[in-house]
Amino acid sequence: MENYVLALTTQQIILIIIGFIVLIPLLIVARFLKLWIQAISSGARVSFFDLFGMWLRKVSPTLIVSARISAVQAGIEDLNTRDLESVFLVRRSPADVMTCVNALIIAHKANMEISFAELQAHHFAGGDVENLVKAMIAAHRARIALTLDVSRAIDLAGRDILDAVQTTVKPKIIDCPMASDAMNMLDAVAKDGIRLLVRARVTVRSNIAQLVRGATEETIIARVGQGIVSAIGSSPTYKDVLENPDRISKKVLDSGLDAQTAFEIVSIDIADISVASVRDVANVGALLETERADADKQMRQAEAEGRRAMAVAREQEMKALVQENQAKVVLAEAEVPRAMADSFRAGNLGIMDYYRMKNVVADTKMRDSIGRGPTEEQDKK
Repeated sequence: MENYVLALTTQQIILIIIGFIVLIPLLIVARFLKLWIQAISSGARVSFFDLFGMWLRKVSPTLIVSARISAVQAGIEDLNTRDLESVFLVRRSPADVMTCVNALIIAHKANMEISFAELQAHHFAGGDVENLVKAMIAAHRARIALTLDVSRAIDLAGRDILDAVQTTVKPKIIDCPMASDAMNMLDAVAKDGIRLLVRARVTVRSNIAQLVRGATEETIIARVGQGIVSAIGSSPTYKDVLENPDRISKKVLDSGLDAQTAFEIVSIDIADISVASVRDVANVGALLETERADADKQMRQAEAEGRRAMAVAREQEMKALVQENQAKVVLAEAEVPRAMADSFRAGNLGIMDYYRMKNVVADTKMRDSIGRGPTEEQDKK
């Protein structure tokens, strides 16, 4: 009896073990059967062992199978589940997988030879793989020489590679100065002193070769503005600028302002030009001539006033000089008595000589008084 019980127990254990061995595959099949049938019906074969391995590695089998089905339906047969898992396991983000797969599908449909590994590397480097692929397709259709390495470098440098390619095909117009500028006009002065207000439009296309290290739109705007101001400043009169504004644009265009920039300047067009503060005046020339005449008049008046002031100052100088000479005469006459006294002491002058000199002086005074006529006091008497 005991042997029978022991044998029964052994049989039960064996049955239980066999049941577990059979049950586990059944559970696996039951868990992944729907997903496996979906993959088989779509042509994207995935084994149960691969699905079970994904489950053990905590990878979403549904995500990987859906991505593989999308690739196979697009005609990509060589994309296996391990490549897709490697994308997911980096950051465990489903968006990484679908982004790389969608970019690969777009490239494959456009017959672009780009591998899944290259797209994966660029995506995890911080690039925009879908934008990259679209840019390469646009460049290929437009027959623009653009390699994958150059595209990745431009994208990782922070430039919009798709916008750059589109700008190469369809040039972009830049306002100079920028529309956000408060004045919205360039202020320049010709040699004749007339201020001109100018607004220009610059047509540019992307320069793929200089896109990584080249300067941006702000540099183009600054250089064009500087060139326009310089060209107007070298013009003899404002009339030359108003008559031929295309000379200004040609001169600026020939200056090579797009050197070391990410753009190539196609054309520079003067959109608007006017004389400062006379925008609403019909006859600008007459107004400027009137203002010039008034300015000349004021200048001449200032010059005449200056000459008059100098003449008055010269007159005062002459009067002062006369007074100075008269003072010198008085000083010289004051020395005569002293000289006479010295002559008396030295015996060079006698008393008779002195009286004769006094007579001569008296005679001279008399002659002067006769020559002057009656004085005012005599007239009063």
